[in-house]
Amino acid sequence: MKIEKYAAIDIGSNAIRTLIANIVTNENGSVFISKNALLRAPIRLGEDTFTSGNISNHNIKRMLRAMKAFKLLIKVHSVVDYNVYATSALREANNRLHVVELIKKKTGIEIEMINGKKEAKLISSLDLFQGINKQSNFLFVDVGGGSTEFSILQNGDRVIEKSFKIGTVRLLNNMVSDLLWDEVKKWIVDKTKDLDKLSILGTGGNINKIHRITQTKEGKPITSKTLRHIYKKMSLLTYNERIINYQLNPDRADVILPALQIYLRAMQWSNTSKIHVQKIGLTDGMIEELYMSRKNLILNI
Repeated sequence: MKIEKYAAIDIGSNAIRTLIANIVTNENGSVFISKNALLRAPIRLGEDTFTSGNISNHNIKRMLRAMKAFKLLIKVHSVVDYNVYATSALREANNRLHVVELIKKKTGIEIEMINGKKEAKLISSLDLFQGINKQSNFLFVDVGGGSTEFSILQNGDRVIEKSFKIGTVRLLNNMVSDLLWDEVKKWIVDKTKDLDKLSILGTGGNINKIHRITQTKEGKPITSKTLRHIYKKMSLLTYNERIINYQLNPDRADVILPALQIYLRAMQWSNTSKIHVQKIGLTDGMIEELYMSRKNLILNI
């Protein structure tokens, strides 16, 4: 049996996440991937970019510290290879090139900025159907801080995907217009109106937290009734009360409400009554992409 470690760093709008995963190859050649360590640095880059257009000096310093720490951790784990992707917050910042060059100079880490389409493909390319009958129709929804990725999945295949600049951090800062909401509604209605037995398939930290809070059984979907109920309860609480009552991290207690808004609207516009939750994200897709690219490179040598 052969065990190698790979790592992925996702520089998002609400936080920077690092996943270290084990790539295990058995004697018969079969391969499986398991999570070894997952770390999250609550550096909200989106609050800078979406309000001022630039990453602040304060958050640049925090990013540098985080990247230095992640690189040390990667060395401690003897990681074979790693990749680093940045999404909308860094991609849209006016000073993005300065930030990328500074981090490369100070840490040696190279950052690649990816668009929403690639983000959606990386996530929806994973095995999204663990415990679910994939011979059905799904509207895949991945809510981030700066954008939300939507995909239509039929019989286990991705048919079409679209990324919209509607994210939890943008909503918190009142930066989503009614016109953009109308565009999302039109896309969802147009792409789902002819699909039978449609369900939502959701990923991301917020919907995973809601799955736990609602005490929904593992592998079971959350109903729209339950989602509306928890949204109403949370809306009546203050920020501090949400932290205490639901044991939320401070940087989760504010974004969880706008995340619920997005999921509830997606359910309404697609006329669905349940949402399946899978505990995967962009870093999982990055690990799989990295492994496959290295595998193909080795085969081509």
